Amino acid sequence: MGKKISKSKRLHHWPGFILAFFFLYYGLSGILLNHRGLISHMDVSRSLLPSSFEYDGWNNAALKGDLKITDDSILIYGSVGVWATNKDRDDFQSLNGGFPNGVDHRKVNDVCRMPDGTTYAATQFGLYRWNQDQLKWILVKIETDYPRFVGLTNFGDTIYVINRNAVFYGVTKSEGNVAFEKVVLKAPSNYEKVVSLFTTVWELHSGALFGIGGVLFVDFLGILLIIISVTGIVFFMFPDWIKRRKRAKLGTKKLSYWNRVSIQWHNKIGVWCFVLFILLTFTGMFLRPPLIITIASSKVAPIPGSHLDQDNPWFDNLRDIHYSSLRNEFVLASSKGIYRLSSLDHQPIRYKVQPPVSVMGINVLEEQANGSFLIGSFSGLFVWSPESSTVMNYVTRKVYIPKKSGRPVGDQVVTGLLHGEMGERFIVDYFKGVVPSNLGREYSEMPESVVRSSPISLWSLCLEIHTGRIFRDLLGDFYILIVPLSGMIGISVFISGFILWWRKYRKKKHQ
Repeated sequence: MGKKISKSKRLHHWPGFILAFFFLYYGLSGILLNHRGLISHMDVSRSLLPSSFEYDGWNNAALKGDLKITDDSILIYGSVGVWATNKDRDDFQSLNGGFPNGVDHRKVNDVCRMPDGTTYAATQFGLYRWNQDQLKWILVKIETDYPRFVGLTNFGDTIYVINRNAVFYGVTKSEGNVAFEKVVLKAPSNYEKVVSLFTTVWELHSGALFGIGGVLFVDFLGILLIIISVTGIVFFMFPDWIKRRKRAKLGTKKLSYWNRVSIQWHNKIGVWCFVLFILLTFTGMFLRPPLIITIASSKVAPIPGSHLDQDNPWFDNLRDIHYSSLRNEFVLASSKGIYRLSSLDHQPIRYKVQPPVSVMGINVLEEQANGSFLIGSFSGLFVWSPESSTVMNYVTRKVYIPKKSGRPVGDQVVTGLLHGEMGERFIVDYFKGVVPSNLGREYSEMPESVVRSSPISLWSLCLEIHTGRIFRDLLGDFYILIVPLSGMIGISVFISGFILWWRKYRKKKHQ
């Protein structure tokens, strides 16, 4: 019995003390991640962070795309907001007036210019229209509970905008006002009511699976995780301090009191939330590499009554939309694949041959003059020809051969695509920034004015901390092991702590 207790102490004592500091930032960052809207106005200077978080050559998803307005006027957009530049790209002017404070509100997913010159921007927190007279963006009123708009396209004077759940369309008017209608698309053929296992685990981990009540409950668990970490650190350190002060004949009354209080609450919280802490830790482990690979492509039935149990067959699935004038139909990108749609009231039809798209979602959907498409994501950039059912790597010009396993990202981690004056295209790589074009030309340097105006949002920083990416500069690629290792050690600490309490409880009960 003594050896077993000694082993449990070894598994709980030092590992628990070290892990307590990790759980402190997991708990705090997790609570903040659950409330993006509340902290969206708060930013942090990138100069305070490791060098990999600083902008260099348009990296870190700074840009997603561009839009030519005139022969000498181009809009570029992405995580840095919207900027105007000339054809030589040696002069950049901010067009971020009207967006609310906070760089998170300037995260632009798509831009569309109508035939009458009206320009729209789909952002993380709403759809905006550019007012040339006031030189600022005006929020467009759209009735929706989910104002995260991810794609824009137009057919004549009708603009189409999508969030992750539905399509909204409206006809532009001279005064700039548009009355939008919502369309919930029909279910595709052979539709099954299943959801991504990754999304299910993600929402279970955050609590969103059960609505605002679930989110607040997980927030409460985060607070308890912080308390149990602090009390564990106190109980680890105070006994030695008390002994040293006793030897020095100094007062120990306050230290002894806080030591007793700490162990009491440490044990109570640990016992009450033993199973919940293990569940929270276990689900978190599967949201990061390498364990994410095991669930990334799996589908499961939605939990009845949960947030994912929806009648809408496209709930949380839509990612981008494009109207093809060559085909006279819509091309719809979703987490279920890419579909064609002759009209919004028709049934979407899935293309037989699908290009590779990362689980993180599509970032480039561009139709070329010959009818093929450029499809970009963290899996790379590919030329996809639906009619000929061919997929070719844009960079290597080799036919794409699907892989059964391997890295979840490609050689090019594509976050966007830009265009040059000679028709060339520039790939925007998350890590490398804008790489030289297919004609060998260089893109312009990222100006200091853009860098200074583009801090990191507090929410994004919390995500980097919570996922362990904040340690990338220190540990290199080994940073991906932080979450699974801390998770496994954490489960061991919770179990060993419960065993210690249980044996002590049983011993007292039989005395």
